[in-house]
Amino acid sequence: MIDEELSLMAQNGDETALNDLLQRYKSLVNKISRSYFLLGGEIEDIVQEGMIGLYKAIKNFSTSKNASFKTFAATCIKHQIQTAVKMASSERNKVLSTAIPIAEKVSHDENEEEVIEIIVPSSLPSPDDQVLEKENFSEIKKSIIKTLSPLELKIFALYLKGYSYNEISNLAGISKKSIDNGLSRIKNKLAFLKKEKL
Repeated sequence: MIDEELSLMAQNGDETALNDLLQRYKSLVNKISRSYFLLGGEIEDIVQEGMIGLYKAIKNFSTSKNASFKTFAATCIKHQIQTAVKMASSERNKVLSTAIPIAEKVSHDENEEEVIEIIVPSSLPSPDDQVLEKENFSEIKKSIIKTLSPLELKIFALYLKGYSYNEISNLAGISKKSIDNGLSRIKNKLAFLKKEKL
C-alpha cells in the first residue's frame, strides 16, 4: 500500500497504518536528525523531535497539497527539529544578561591568533562573588582550550556566537559534515562540564 493511502487510513484511526508509516520513515528521521546539533541535548532528543514531526505529517497530510507524502514528511520533520533547536538556543541565550564572559587569546602557532569566548551563566548577586566565580571558571576555560583541537576550538567558538552550519562552513573552510562530526566530538570531550554543574 502506498504512503499516501496509509496516511489517510491513519488519519481515520487505523493504528496499523500509523505504525507502518512510522516504521517506514524512521530511517529518514535518523538521516535528517544527523544534520542538527542540539546544545545540551543528545541525538536521541533530536530523533524524538523528528518522530514528532513525522507524526504531524501523517496526521496533516492531504493529497490537495500537490506533494508526495515523502516530501511533505521530510519538510515536517525538518521544521519540527529546527523549531526545537531554535527554542533550545533561545533558552540558552536568556542567560547572557546574567553571564560572565571569559575571553582569552589563544595562539596555536606564531602566525595565527584568535579569541575564544566562553559565556558562563551566573546567578550570584554581588560583584565580589562574580569575581570569585570567574576565577573558578578560569580553570574550566583552560581545560576546554587544552581538551579541544585548534579546529574544534574554532568550530566551538563560532557555534557559541550563533553562526549557522553554512556560516561556520564558510568561515572555517570546512564541510557541513565536518562541522557535525566536530560538534559531536566537542560534546563528548566536554562531558566533564556536566560534572562541574555548569
